[in-house]
Amino acid sequence: MQQYSKLKTICIDKLSDAVLCNGDFADLDFENCVVFPGFCDVHVHFREPGFSYKETIKSGSLASAHGGYTAVCTMPNLNPVPDSAEHLDEQLNIIKNDAVINVYPYGSITVGQNGEELSDMFTMASSVIAFSDDGKGVQNEEMMREAMLRAKALGKIIVAHCEDNSLLHGGYIHDGVYAKAHGHKGICSESEWKPIERDLRLAKETGCAYHVCHISCKESVELIRKAKAEGVNVTCETAPHYLILTDEDLQEDGKFKMNPPLRSLEDRAALIEGIKDGTIDMIATDHAPHSDEEKSKGLRDSSFGIVGIESAFQLIYTHLVKKNIISLKKAVELMAVNPRKRFDIPLGDDCTVWNLNEKTVINPSEFLSKGKSTPFENTEVYGKCLLTVCQGKTVYKLF
Repeated sequence: MQQYSKLKTICIDKLSDAVLCNGDFADLDFENCVVFPGFCDVHVHFREPGFSYKETIKSGSLASAHGGYTAVCTMPNLNPVPDSAEHLDEQLNIIKNDAVINVYPYGSITVGQNGEELSDMFTMASSVIAFSDDGKGVQNEEMMREAMLRAKALGKIIVAHCEDNSLLHGGYIHDGVYAKAHGHKGICSESEWKPIERDLRLAKETGCAYHVCHISCKESVELIRKAKAEGVNVTCETAPHYLILTDEDLQEDGKFKMNPPLRSLEDRAALIEGIKDGTIDMIATDHAPHSDEEKSKGLRDSSFGIVGIESAFQLIYTHLVKKNIISLKKAVELMAVNPRKRFDIPLGDDCTVWNLNEKTVINPSEFLSKGKSTPFENTEVYGKCLLTVCQGKTVYKLF
């Protein structure tokens, strides 16, 4: 360990001999370097099978390694939707052959994610990380109650995209100052927090482990804070863009369009407070790549979703850690430790090495993801990933 004395470790009890003996460590200049546990993202879209022109398991996992991630959980809005063991096997075979990091698929809650019939949760349970219909909210309360009961019996988490379709009214950005000033149709916050309110009641009733995706508004934070105080088995995530940007930062460009949308200054403040007091358990990216054409149609007509897995840590470090909003240790807990604890994802020898003093500019042309659309393009950030090691193998090296 003496030769690695310049390495500072954060949230790792020890670096194993297997990792330290990795030949690529010997090539690094450890001055100003920090080694973290491999980051873990419980919310990514790798688009395969079905939409490989947007992203593949291979390109998505390479991009993850570039961002310091060694474990990700892939959402089920695919073709075929993983709603049965047979359909899930198509994705599992691609993961086995092409993934360079640990990729854990979600099974869908409903058949085809159509909200009308529950998926074959029993046959998929041993092969999925949890169940989600992400991209769509489960609209029917009885359907969600039965899903929670089945998930509880299987020892699995229900992971919910909370969105009440009856409250959307054709909106595509936050119903706030920018929408009103520029004549856009807005998405109200109630469309998010109302389903959360319903699901928290159901989770309390059923005893199901429940996780809320990408929360974006102050009401969601308060509802989850209250539910935790009441002993409900609930966790939640938010994403870097909701902690850094607001609807006042919007531009007439598809790279600012995601779902849920960027909310108000007040909402961002509530999210940051939720991060600080532990109401929000983890930061996930909701990495959602699309083709350049799909993101080139402005705010109204572009597809929902941005990429984020290659810049997430840089953004959190620059905008939250360096501004003394949270500690570096807290950031790593949110991005590596807490996700693994909640979803029972092992760390093993996985780690990532960063130079935190290096200043760089986010340049999508350098992304390994097929998706290039990010509102943080040309943003100056601190931190450069030098090396990522997964299961003792180097999966990313800067040079």
